[in-house]
This record gives sequence, C-alpha cells and structure tokens, in this order.
Amino acid sequence: MDFTFTPEQEQLRASVAGYLRDRHDFATRQAVVASASGRNEPLWRDFADLLGLLSLTGADGAPDPFDILVVMQELGAALVGEPFLETVVTAGALLQASDGERARELLEGIAAGTQIVAFAGSEPGTRLCWRPSATRVESDGDGWRISGVKSMVGAAPWATTLLVSAATPTGTSLFAIAPDTAGATLHPYRTIDGRRAADLRLAGVRVGARDLIGSEGGALHAIDAALDATIAALCAEALGVMRRILDNTIAYTRARRQFGQSVAGFQALQHRMVEMFMKIEMATSATYLATMKLGAPASERAMTVSSAKVLVGEACRFVGQSGVQLHGGMGMTEELAVGHYFKRATVIEGLLGTSDDHLARYMALVE
Repeated sequence: MDFTFTPEQEQLRASVAGYLRDRHDFATRQAVVASASGRNEPLWRDFADLLGLLSLTGADGAPDPFDILVVMQELGAALVGEPFLETVVTAGALLQASDGERARELLEGIAAGTQIVAFAGSEPGTRLCWRPSATRVESDGDGWRISGVKSMVGAAPWATTLLVSAATPTGTSLFAIAPDTAGATLHPYRTIDGRRAADLRLAGVRVGARDLIGSEGGALHAIDAALDATIAALCAEALGVMRRILDNTIAYTRARRQFGQSVAGFQALQHRMVEMFMKIEMATSATYLATMKLGAPASERAMTVSSAKVLVGEACRFVGQSGVQLHGGMGMTEELAVGHYFKRATVIEGLLGTSDDHLARYMALVE
C-alpha cells in the first residue's frame, strides 16, 4: 500500500513546519499559554492570510484528508494550541454536510479567519455517544427554544459561534448559536495542556429557522462522520507530539553524562527508545489507514478509526511516560518542553474516547 505524499503535500508540510519554526518556538508557546486569553491571534490570522490553512474547511469542496493529516502533524510537533482541530476539522465537516446559507456563511468566515466555530456535542455522563439526551428543543413560533447542558466544549471560550446538537421530535438536530445569546452561559476553564474549554448551559435559548444547520432531525450521521474525521486528525496530531518527545529524549540522553559517558550509550535506555520508536511507527500506520478510510461506509470507517485511536492512545501513554522517565527529574519541570508534550499526549489519549472506549466500540461493530 502506497503512503507516499504528493509533492503538494510535501510542500504544505515544509511551509507549515518552516513558519512554525520561525514564529512559534517553545518560549512563544509558553507566553501564549500563560496569557489571559490563551490565544495567539497573529498566528491565527497568518493561518488564514499567509498559509491558507483555514480554507481546508472545504468551503470550495471537500478537502483531502491527507492535507489535514500533514497540517495536524506539524501543529502537534510545534505544540500549537490554536483551535484548528475544533474549527477547521470538526466544524468544517459538520458545515460541509449542510448546503444551507448559514452553513456557507460560517465556512466562508472560518476560511477568512473571522469565525471560530466549536461543536458542543458532549453531555455529562456520556462516552462516545453523540445522540443528545440532556439537550432538548421545543417549537417556538417560526423557531425553537433549546435547553440543556454540554460539557467539555473545546475552544468554546474563543468561539464566535457554537454548533449545538439537540434532540428534536424527529431526531438529532444541529443549531448555530452565538455564545452571548440570552440564556446561554459558558463556564470556561483551562485544561491540563494549557488550552481552553468550557461547559455550556442553555436555558430556553431562542434560535430561528435560519440557525438550523442541515435538516431537522437529520444531523446524527453528519456528526458521526465529522467526529471520526476529528479523531483521525487528532491521531495525526499525536504523531507529531510523540515524534517530538522521542527526538527530545534522544537529544537529552546524548547530552546527559553519567560514569564518564553519555547515558545514550546505556543499552537499557537504547532499548526503551527503540520501543518508543516502534510504538510511534505502529500508530503512524494505523493513523494513515484511518485517514484513508474516512470516505468508506460508516461501519468500516468507524472500525478503522477506533482501531487507530486504540493504538495511538496506547502509544501516547507509553511514549509520553517513557520520555519523562528518561529525562529524570528534569522531565517534570516547567522549563523543559518534554513535560508539556507529555501533557498534550495525555489529553489526546482520553479526548473523544479512551482506548478502552474505542476498543468497546470496535468490538460492538464486529459483532
């Protein structure tokens, strides 16, 4: 099976990597994380105007999933915290599934860098279930009123628009809501990897017919497909994170000396780093296959994506823990990058379902 990237994708990789190397070093990242907003708005503007990355929403046609994979790997390697995954990948896929005027406006706004859109789908107590039960809709004239609770909405504190899933009499529907709409309350917080998320409470939020994204009751299949694409992209980000952990670990062990020699020469440490490398290679193969299968029938797509998430989750845990351990006490400090990459790997392991969750999903689909 040929996993060779096209010349255009290699050029895309080089452009993103070169830009981030020049504009987003570790010190810059730490300053952004420590700021009140947690945003690097000049970076986001350059994503739109200079690099054209925000146009990968597919406003002019479905994007190549491997273009997304290439970008996510580089964002992971640079530990970028901007909401590319939430806005371009997740929201972009949801909006692509609708041909309505509101969806087209949001896609154009994302591509221009003026819209940050976050999907509010997760509810308290649910695991890998995207059918809303705690968020419901009542008819109100020519529109609806939405009430309920959403949890762990990534990038919500930065969002200009939220895509909220809710149960209607005909099934699951998707609505576009401004975060400052009357009756909507965000409870923002900082996640362990320095990013921002929020819980959302909706108390009779009024939405009009124009705010319905797609057909009433017909959003569940689009949500499933969008979240599988998001998981595949998240796995690609993990590859960039894990490779940087391995590279930093190799460099540190070469520089660290004990008993008059570099500790990189100790056989036990060499074996551990080889194991880290093998875990990353297996995760890479699984991620590439999942990306290839995003256009497959739903059950095949879901099985491949879940199997990738299992392998990537296990690799994140092993590579992250090994990297910190081989750095010794220095691995736990704020000054070294490896600990921050470990935090992101830990979040990725559990985000959108743990390895156990996806193993259960895979087994249910097999049966």
